[in-house]
Amino acid sequence: MGHAGMAAAAVRHLRGRPVEAHPRPELRCVREDERAPVDQGEFRRVLGTFATGVTVITAPAGVDEDAPAGFACQSFTSLSLDPPLVAFMVGRTSTTWPRIARAGVFCVNVLGADQAGLCRAFAVSGADKFAGVAHEPAPATGSPRLIGAPAWIDCTIHAVHTGGDHLIVVGRVNALGASGTDGPPLLFHRGRFL
Repeated sequence: MGHAGMAAAAVRHLRGRPVEAHPRPELRCVREDERAPVDQGEFRRVLGTFATGVTVITAPAGVDEDAPAGFACQSFTSLSLDPPLVAFMVGRTSTTWPRIARAGVFCVNVLGADQAGLCRAFAVSGADKFAGVAHEPAPATGSPRLIGAPAWIDCTIHAVHTGGDHLIVVGRVNALGASGTDGPPLLFHRGRFL
């Protein structure tokens, strides 16, 4: 069975049972009596100098759910041209990720510079993130495509890998589009939007 077959089997398995957020792993790269190689505060400060784009990852509502799922994500990247793959990273303790995993599909909504408020709405845990947010089904998966987002990428989950305290989710691109506007993207840099 190839990677696509394994991913499809995993998605079928996830749809058949409840999925819970992964507990935060107790991962250590050094022994207890050794000093950690990098201070977490310094790690955040230094990597904060790298500006990232901002997206909202969405998935359709499940069978027992009233609303679609979504969260703000700045850890997104293109991965492969052939086949067309993208990837995003999500915290293992995310409460939204299990809903996206059960759906087996997602849409990446790339945000524009004027959408910082939309990003903040999707960054809140436990709120109705879609209240007052105009959206329509993406063509291939039905995942919410946010109206006004400069670009969108409609995907099926291809693979999921562990990466420390995050999961690396690889999506196979089924459809995509851009609005064609020349507005600047929403960027996150040193703890604030640009």
